[in-house]
Amino acid sequence: MLKINELSLAKELIKFPSITPRDAGAIGFLVKQLKRLGFDCKILEFKDKNKKSKPIKNIYARLGKKGPNLCYAGHTDVVPPGNIEDWTVNPFKPAIKKNHLIGRGANDMKSSIACFISAVEKFLKKGRKFNGSISLLITGDEEGLAINGTKKVVDYLKKKREKIDFCIVGEPTNPNKLGEMIKIGRRGSISGTITITGSQGHVAYPHLSNNPINTLVKICKRLNEQKLDKGNKNFQPSNLEITSIDVDNKAANVIPATAKAQFNVRFNNLHTSRSLKKKISSVVKNFSKKNRCKFKIDFHVNGESFLTKPNKTIYMARNIIKKITKITPVFSTTGGTSDARFIKKIAPCLEFGLVNKTMHKIDECVSLKDLKNLTKIYQNILEDYFK
Repeated sequence: MLKINELSLAKELIKFPSITPRDAGAIGFLVKQLKRLGFDCKILEFKDKNKKSKPIKNIYARLGKKGPNLCYAGHTDVVPPGNIEDWTVNPFKPAIKKNHLIGRGANDMKSSIACFISAVEKFLKKGRKFNGSISLLITGDEEGLAINGTKKVVDYLKKKREKIDFCIVGEPTNPNKLGEMIKIGRRGSISGTITITGSQGHVAYPHLSNNPINTLVKICKRLNEQKLDKGNKNFQPSNLEITSIDVDNKAANVIPATAKAQFNVRFNNLHTSRSLKKKISSVVKNFSKKNRCKFKIDFHVNGESFLTKPNKTIYMARNIIKKITKITPVFSTTGGTSDARFIKKIAPCLEFGLVNKTMHKIDECVSLKDLKNLTKIYQNILEDYFK
């Protein structure tokens, strides 16, 4: 029988090659461990009606029936390892080297899940009855499209009127040392593809054609130069980045009929996806009209910006982190998106986990000392929350 401690659990979880959307047995393994601790576990498998994505297994597990309900959220899916030959170990056969656990998911974020479960086990071993509930929301669809993961679990919980009073998202939040940073919000993210249509023709007779590249370049230049805002006390300035310009023209003597550009905007709480769509569409429309071109814009909203106002629980967590790591963590909203963008619809949340320097990299790793200290932090949060 597997001993429940953070290192052994992390090792076992890493062994499952759960590359999104593949589960590979990781969810079933977690259910077994949680049931041993007394959790009531519900495996929630969601499918996309349009079959544009693969079915995903998720877990919602709860110990206790009373409130308040403190929830931990995380994901078992990982990104592909890349060229396995570049690793010093097999990414799905974890190994310890120089006091670090190496393997895909060691940092992002199977080890954090292991730390929380170990913290719960230690908390329960003390034998003190607690008034409330501990729950876990674990998905297998965070690194991918995030269609059948936490978003749908949250919708399910809302329908069931399941109340979560506070949530800890275990994403790796610290840039260099454990204890540096707590995330209390995230920027929003919106992606888009601009398609400009002119008319094809011979390069020797440009007056008989309408080159869409000229219009697209002007649009990209304006979007790039147009500063969205200066930021505020909680967020850095919003940023629009052109990520691709594609014409797919193999002939040097032909003016193409269409040209495309992709972009992404990471935006703060001075904007919404709706206001940004309007602003971007206006630029594209004006330049297209002026240059007699047709246009099309396809938007995809990955998430809105949000901010959790620091409350009693967040300050309590910060004090515990400072006590154990000897570092006072800053409140931050930097970085990409996370599943907190879905959870914030039903509960206030903070994000705190491991050091993120090696996530998604070759030889992804976590220090054994950080594993122990993160477990202590999670255990202390449980103890203080249920005082």
